[in-house]
Amino acid sequence: MPAPSPTLREARRRELVSACRTIFDARGTAEAPVEEIARAVGIARGLIYREFTGKEELVVLTVAGYLAELATLMDVAVAAETEPGAQLERLVEAYTGFCRRYPAFLDGQIRLMRRPARELAALVSDEVWGELGDGMAGCLGPVADVIRAGGQDGAFSVADPELTANLVWTQMLGAMHLARVGVGVRRAPGGEPALFRISPEALVDACVASARSTVGAR
Repeated sequence: MPAPSPTLREARRRELVSACRTIFDARGTAEAPVEEIARAVGIARGLIYREFTGKEELVVLTVAGYLAELATLMDVAVAAETEPGAQLERLVEAYTGFCRRYPAFLDGQIRLMRRPARELAALVSDEVWGELGDGMAGCLGPVADVIRAGGQDGAFSVADPELTANLVWTQMLGAMHLARVGVGVRRAPGGEPALFRISPEALVDACVASARSTVGAR
């Protein structure tokens, strides 16, 4: 059979990514058997491996889609305020709200961050690696810009805005994973370990406070 045209192939790839995202959103986790994704699109399982280097590449593209959506929300959050401190708070609220709304996005980020960058890059094509990079830059860019602006007008005390933006992002990622778990561990009066409930709302407030502290907000 003749090979599909580039246009048809791109449409099929996007359809597969869309199906993967739909399954992730429905399950709340970044997991879906390849067979289920193929079935949702109405193709044979083997065709997925003709379109992608493997399932990891499909997951990367799905996460990149989430990131592109979040980047738009973060741009809106920045535009809603004029003062860097308020902008930073809106950015944190946009990020944490997105993680709560799409648990699979949180899962997907953690899944990708478990691998060293070089190892992950070796598993996907240059094109897909570029899409992931664009998605991350689209989200981290507004954070770094706000931190930089806050440093310039004296609202923040930061030497390296890009490094700090990545640090704030990773801190929020860990905090929202804790929010999803919903419990913490402490030592009870008798010395034995005990669980306690953690409120997602309290963690969002903690993320705002942590971000302000990290940038040295005055």
